[in-house]
Amino acid sequence: MRYITPRKAATGLGSSRSGTAHHWHLTVSSYAMVILTPLFLIAVGQAIGLPQEGVVAHFGRPVPGIITALFVIVGMIHFIKGTRIMLDDYVHGEANKLAVIAATIFGWAVIAAAVFALAKMAFTIIAI
Repeated sequence: MRYITPRKAATGLGSSRSGTAHHWHLTVSSYAMVILTPLFLIAVGQAIGLPQEGVVAHFGRPVPGIITALFVIVGMIHFIKGTRIMLDDYVHGEANKLAVIAATIFGWAVIAAAVFALAKMAFTIIAI
């Protein structure tokens, strides 16, 4: 049986060869979410109670639109990476492969839908 030396574990050359990279990616994205979550809540809070045209105008502006896009993109990539790690730990065999594929497709579909909706709102403002 081969053991992982502390040097290999610290440089990311453990048994899966990517554990340290996944850990750092999740750490960085979680810090980004700590910053983006209050900004997103402020952006959404300012749109509460507005009519539909007001909401479209609000999220069509650059700052709320960019904050919302960054929140969704960073959050869903964090979700995809975290779900992959959780599924690797608790689901095995073909079910693991299918669950990872489903979670990845779901995450990227949410990103695509959110960015499309924000772009449509931004272009609606430009057309008016």
